[in-house]
Amino acid sequence: MTELPMHPDFQRAGFLTAATSRAGTPPDAGFEVAFAGRSNAGKSSAINRICHQRGLARTSRTPGRTQQLVFFRLDDERRLVDLPGYGFAKVSLAVKAGWQALMEDYLRRRQCLQGLVVVMDIRHPLTDIDRHMLAWGRAAELPMLLLLTKADKLKRGAQQRQAAEVHRRLAELEAGQGQRAEVAVEVFSAENGLGVARVQARLGDWLGLAAR
Repeated sequence: MTELPMHPDFQRAGFLTAATSRAGTPPDAGFEVAFAGRSNAGKSSAINRICHQRGLARTSRTPGRTQQLVFFRLDDERRLVDLPGYGFAKVSLAVKAGWQALMEDYLRRRQCLQGLVVVMDIRHPLTDIDRHMLAWGRAAELPMLLLLTKADKLKRGAQQRQAAEVHRRLAELEAGQGQRAEVAVEVFSAENGLGVARVQARLGDWLGLAAR
């Protein structure tokens, strides 16, 4: 991995709590940014890289390990939230439906939520289920960041082409729905650190860290 300067605000992240219902979440106050993504998109690895930690968010070879809303504390007012992975988890349809209801309820009702990071493999972006997550983010009027992970698997030219294609498809989606949303796109690699500093800067803006 490429060594990057440690960002103290993210490096201090630590596990706070995990919730299987809205009743189990921390008080709805302060600032939160949530991470969502398909179960094999590298969401946990991305969170760990952004926070300069190896074991903060659990990673596993078994997709769908994150089955709760997992809250990580940055300070008394700021948190990152790891949402249940979607797409490949080998669980019953009833359990998946429960996760879906939990995520949708959280995204729509959480007043302290400042932004949503949608994690997707740069080689397979904007699947049907990714677009469903984007629709939830739009419905909640959240600014969103599409994190194109595993960029180290592609050469630079291919990375740029994939990012351009994602921008093009996002424009088509917005035109088809007759609305515009604040959606940014970032090429990212947890392996070599590509995009980490830019992602930290955006999360810092959402969390009010830059103003301190």
